[in-house]
Amino acid sequence: MDRNDLEYRISNAPSPVSAARELLTERYTADAKAFRQGADVRALVHSRSDTIDTVLRLIWNRYPFASSEDIALVAVGGYGRGELHPHSDIDLLILIREGIREEWQDDLGAFVTLLWDLKLDIGHSVRSIEESMSAAREDVTILTNLLETRTIAGPDSLRQYLSEQVYSDDVSTDRDYFLAKREEQQERHKKFGDTEYNLEPNVKGSPGALRDIQTIGWITKRHFGLQNIADLTRFSILTEEEHRILYQGETLLWRLRYGLQLLADRNENRLLFDHQRGLAEMLGYRDEGKRLGVELMMQSYYRTVLALAELTDVILQYYDEAILGAGDQDDIQPLNKRFQIRNRYIEAVNNQVFAYAPYAIMEIFVLMAQHPEIKGIRATTIRSLRAHRHLIDDAFRSDLAVTTLFMELLRTPHDLDQTLGAMKKYNVLGRYLPEFGQIIGQMQHDLFHIYTVDAHTMRVIRNMVSLNRAENRSEYPLASRLIHHLPKLETLYIAGLYHDIAKGRGGDHSELGAVDAAAFCERHHLSERDTQLVSWLVENHLLMSMTAQRKDISDPQIIHAFAKAVPSQAHLDYLYIMTVCDISATNPKLWNTWRASLLRQLYIEAKRALRRGTETPVDRQEWVRATQSEAREILHAQNMTDEQIDGVWDTVDEDYFLQDSTVDIAWQTAAIIRHGDNPDPLILIRDTRGGPTEGYSQIIIYMKDRVALFAATTAVLEQLNLNIVDARISSGEGPFSISSYVVLDEQGQPLGVDPARKERVRKRLIEELDDPEDYPDIIHRRTPRQLKHFAFPTEVTFSNDTVNQRTVMEVITPDRPGLLARIGQVLLEHRVRLTNAKIATLGERVEDVFFVTDEHGGPLSDPTKCQALQDALCKMLDDIQ
Repeated sequence: MDRNDLEYRISNAPSPVSAARELLTERYTADAKAFRQGADVRALVHSRSDTIDTVLRLIWNRYPFASSEDIALVAVGGYGRGELHPHSDIDLLILIREGIREEWQDDLGAFVTLLWDLKLDIGHSVRSIEESMSAAREDVTILTNLLETRTIAGPDSLRQYLSEQVYSDDVSTDRDYFLAKREEQQERHKKFGDTEYNLEPNVKGSPGALRDIQTIGWITKRHFGLQNIADLTRFSILTEEEHRILYQGETLLWRLRYGLQLLADRNENRLLFDHQRGLAEMLGYRDEGKRLGVELMMQSYYRTVLALAELTDVILQYYDEAILGAGDQDDIQPLNKRFQIRNRYIEAVNNQVFAYAPYAIMEIFVLMAQHPEIKGIRATTIRSLRAHRHLIDDAFRSDLAVTTLFMELLRTPHDLDQTLGAMKKYNVLGRYLPEFGQIIGQMQHDLFHIYTVDAHTMRVIRNMVSLNRAENRSEYPLASRLIHHLPKLETLYIAGLYHDIAKGRGGDHSELGAVDAAAFCERHHLSERDTQLVSWLVENHLLMSMTAQRKDISDPQIIHAFAKAVPSQAHLDYLYIMTVCDISATNPKLWNTWRASLLRQLYIEAKRALRRGTETPVDRQEWVRATQSEAREILHAQNMTDEQIDGVWDTVDEDYFLQDSTVDIAWQTAAIIRHGDNPDPLILIRDTRGGPTEGYSQIIIYMKDRVALFAATTAVLEQLNLNIVDARISSGEGPFSISSYVVLDEQGQPLGVDPARKERVRKRLIEELDDPEDYPDIIHRRTPRQLKHFAFPTEVTFSNDTVNQRTVMEVITPDRPGLLARIGQVLLEHRVRLTNAKIATLGERVEDVFFVTDEHGGPLSDPTKCQALQDALCKMLDDIQ
């Protein structure tokens, strides 16, 4: 838009506000169109600032005070830098030489009111020069805003004088300002979990994002009095390459922020799931093979902020030395001919170390591992490292000195995840292991995998290392004990490093990763036995979690099959530790006492199976007889007769004696005997201790068997906001059934923390279940915001369990309120009986396994019936809003 035309239209309009709003809308629409067509985002950001300048200047000049030399309209903060995104805040300072004159009062009030009428996000303050300086002394945020100012209207001399004062030690010393901004950055990073890898990052405030670039700029301006960060190259603080990284990184973040605000139509800086797909499409990211365009966009973001975080480290470390360490005596500790420690930072003795001894690129990280007192790498050495990273080629990767150093790094007792994290940060790990380089910043667009693949891998390594610490024994008791018995920790670390290395390539990532892991082991001269162990762990790293979470591990046949797949006790120990570390590093909400107890139970049973040998299958009948014998002994001690005991046990099938502990069976049987002929349902609720349900509440329901019982019960439990993690229905020839549900409340706590609520749950279940006519309607709760953006078609698959004469039905569907009750309703309508259920919610995905039979207690053998059931489930679940 021509500026002269803009000025003419506003100056000659009857209503300057109406004309300005119309013009701003035209400009907004035109800029948005230009952005979508690929226009330079920098030009658009500065153009919007220029447009706002012109509008504000013309409106200002309509008032009498505009001719005074004692008042000026000043842009501050981001607007002061001349940078405005579509919905950025517009920060203004009405700067007065000494104080507001009485004749200005009404006009200034009218001017401010008119600004609000423009419908812009304008923030303003009215201060004298002295008031501005006083506010800057007290508040570092105000001081920061005043470091970046431009005069929009009025005399520029006022702003210039204020800037001279603001940059002086009278307002804040260089040291105080640096310390304040560094602390501010640390607090901001902590708010975002000290990681660049958030599922919904903030392009302004997250680590490595725009605010970090701006922090560098603010410290620079205060230290040197510079107005443009590009001028840092003149002081040899930034190299040309570093300035390019900074410039290109800021440009990408600006594009993301600009497009984000267009999509949200507000001042939005969070890359919410609501906008990620639309933004990726707007910016031209397209699906490539199995990689979604949104995943490619997010990988660009993550890699960019990782590079910016590295650069921020270098610059802030320079300022740390230049500002805080000025005049201090250096403390230098030689390490070897190539490296020394200066003030707790490791540095090369000269900048050519990596050129004449490339293996030193690996050696520096080994030295960091061996000297925990080292805080980091000195800025000059980081630059030298960056300048010589091109030396990491195939010859480097095969150099015996290098591979020996890397294995020494893995074997050195220390926080390995931090050292590998530093290698990743400085782009050494991704070059040394190109297969790892491919997964840096790679994310999966879902709510289950809340970290990028590389960040998840580092967390796995961190979990492995932390098992050696006493403070983690309470959370991971078995794994913490087993890790001290592993013959070689480095094999565990290598498996952890490679377990997800092939994600995103297509095909089975476990199989492909095993090939890469074997190649790594051969290149690093591991023995054939260790190579086979690492490859087996990578290929089978999901075996234990899938067995524990999706199969009935109370079934001796399942335990036997799992144990047969494990070559030795050592393999089982390694696999258990790796599984625990993998699950707890995938999603903080995923690792809980339920999954922990399932894995522990599977480990213990598999260990027994390996001890007795896997050649001979377990005798189910012998297992049942042993359980009954032990439970009967407990009941006899409570004066229960065999006739009473058999009266209960004759009503359930033999699976009942495979699923619960002997003590549980005795407890339930005794309660049923005492319940006698009472027509009301028997509801037992208790918090469990020991076994797979430790830390949860178990609800036992004993009542007349009805085909609608599962649907009704799950509907009631969901109405009561209880989270069901396991369900078992034991019914036999008699009229009664025993149903067992393992639950937590909405805070993830067992019901025992609120005894009154436990009683309310019991009474509600009795009230709702005693009469089939009263079975409740399925509750409709609002679907959470994030879940709405991960719709995918429901998948239902069937397989027959010939040993137990039942059908295994697996349902994969988006998580929605009321799921279990709806599934139960469909099973009821198709006359399908449920005997057991494994409930697993993985982020936005539900992966539930149901063990079902036909109405006669046999597996579903009619393909037509299976197809009809599958169609009905898919339709029912896909229609949930």
